[in-house]
Amino acid sequence: MPHSSTSEPRACQSEFRFRCIGCGDVGDRAAQDFRCGRCQDLLEIMYPQWGKAAARSSATRADDLKSAWKQRRLSSSAIDLSGVWRFREILPALENAEQAITLREGNTPLYEMPQCARITGVPRLVAKHQGMNPTGSFKDTGMTVAASFARQAGFRWVACASTGNTSASMAAYAARGGLRSLVLVPEGKISWSKLSQALDYSSVTCQLRTDFDGCLRLLQELVLRAPVYQLNSINPFRLEGQKTLAFELLEQLDWQPPDHVIVPGGNLGNSSAIGKALLEMRELGLISRLPKLSVIQAEGANALVRTLREAGGKRLVSVEAETRATAIRIGNPASWKKAVHVLEATAGACEQVSEAEIAQAKAEIGAEGIGCEPASAVTLAGLKKLLKQGFVKPEESVVLVLTGNLLKDPDYTIEFHRDGLFQGTLHGSESAALKSLRHPPVVLDATLDAVIRTLEQADQPDSHG
Repeated sequence: MPHSSTSEPRACQSEFRFRCIGCGDVGDRAAQDFRCGRCQDLLEIMYPQWGKAAARSSATRADDLKSAWKQRRLSSSAIDLSGVWRFREILPALENAEQAITLREGNTPLYEMPQCARITGVPRLVAKHQGMNPTGSFKDTGMTVAASFARQAGFRWVACASTGNTSASMAAYAARGGLRSLVLVPEGKISWSKLSQALDYSSVTCQLRTDFDGCLRLLQELVLRAPVYQLNSINPFRLEGQKTLAFELLEQLDWQPPDHVIVPGGNLGNSSAIGKALLEMRELGLISRLPKLSVIQAEGANALVRTLREAGGKRLVSVEAETRATAIRIGNPASWKKAVHVLEATAGACEQVSEAEIAQAKAEIGAEGIGCEPASAVTLAGLKKLLKQGFVKPEESVVLVLTGNLLKDPDYTIEFHRDGLFQGTLHGSESAALKSLRHPPVVLDATLDAVIRTLEQADQPDSHG
């Protein structure tokens, strides 16, 4: 029998309602496509009772929450071992919290980045590595919440459109919770490493002859015609789980906000979730100031960048996405309005980086001994640009959010080190500049002399040219 959960604070309960981000309509229920019945915009989850509790000292409420969350780290209860459900006062309430579908997600490390700090000239540089979640990406923190609510609602099937990470996460949590899962992925446009996870977790996997945006459109039609529960980040329960990244980060920083938090931008659900968390932490008195939240995209999948520059954030400028950073190869991001809102609310920036800049940053993060998938590396590449622009100052503190594990896309890494990543592409001319970062395998005769010569050559300062 599991031990009972520890420390239930008096601060706030997690009753919730759905609110349209467009017209502001509030309701107790959401349609299957998670869109507003009046204006068809996306929904978000709100907690009306937080405002009612304002009469109580915010400092007292914040202290109660911090104490409860800290004490739960000593608990052996399954729900407290989750780095998401440990923060359940700021999450939607399940009818029975002990029935949450969990794989002990969250609890991810915050790494110092000394080599990258030297490269960028930013001494206070750290990385929050969400690639250390159970299925290797940040998606797990949202999936534990959304899958739990799917099961509570009585659904047998859950589904998602994916560039890879969502499918892996959804399939795992569905299997764990006794649900069936359907995955829609664009044919030939995701990493086999990610797809293999969905297959192993018993998902019904469909490779569609379209891009991610086409998969998502089909999914939206499917959930209106079949008893299937959608688990993409359009689902606001997903974003509620993903926002715990920020709560855990601030706890790791002893509730002292950094100056900047930099995240990759794909479908823009994660940046929206982190921004929502920062605003809620200020509302609850957990922090007194907001970090600047910045979103970085690949040049070939820069819908948010163009939306802000060409349309002032008022309408989405879609693009035909193309980048080797497959996790963010999305041209029609669903959560663009939410992302624009959090950028404005936190005074953050939005920038784009090239394929060569991504590859260089990924290799530099790898040299720290932690590694990440290509999409995560846009954060370091983006930081360099924001420093040149003066938006980030060298003396400021910066957190890079790494969203996926190195092993999510090993083909990319191998091709980079073998100098095949950019062959036959428009970026081929940029490849030579990255030579010093490559570490290709060396084929030798099986002799001691050959190995010693290789060691000596590797020890030369100019061994990489």
